[in-house]
Amino acid sequence: MIYYITGGERSGKSGHAQQLALQLSNTPKYLATSRIWDKDFQKRVDRHKNDRDERWTSIEEEKELSAVVKESDTVVIDCVTLWLTNFFVDTKNDLEKSLKLAKDEFNKLIDISANIIIISNEIGMGVHASTEVGRKFTELQGFMNQHIAHNADIAILMVSGIPVKIKP
Repeated sequence: MIYYITGGERSGKSGHAQQLALQLSNTPKYLATSRIWDKDFQKRVDRHKNDRDERWTSIEEEKELSAVVKESDTVVIDCVTLWLTNFFVDTKNDLEKSLKLAKDEFNKLIDISANIIIISNEIGMGVHASTEVGRKFTELQGFMNQHIAHNADIAILMVSGIPVKIKP
């Protein structure tokens, strides 16, 4: 099963994903996709780690998610935005190449028999990006969110800490 959880920043996505994972498994995995860009981001990562107890196994993988998700896993992938950032930076902001690489990798997840809970952000619902790079990344995020939602079994939009089921 693929669960897709999306919403704005600080909307409760991670907390909801973690609760769902613990309902599905006593030994879930947390797959972090982020690179540590600065000290503030390290603090955010540390806070997320502290939110999880000994039942969790933490994994860090920047791009090749299918290499670490195994059959029968219950895994929270946090998050699509940071995962896409890795492709976008590595391709020197090439929207088309980043989208192709991300779709190819995501499509590998579809074939794994696991409970995969994917967290993303609806960045296109916020302020219009003021730079060309920002606008290209917003497009990348929107296209990838559509692809994931289309292939997800269940999609949830988090609004002010409240899960709103949008699919099925």
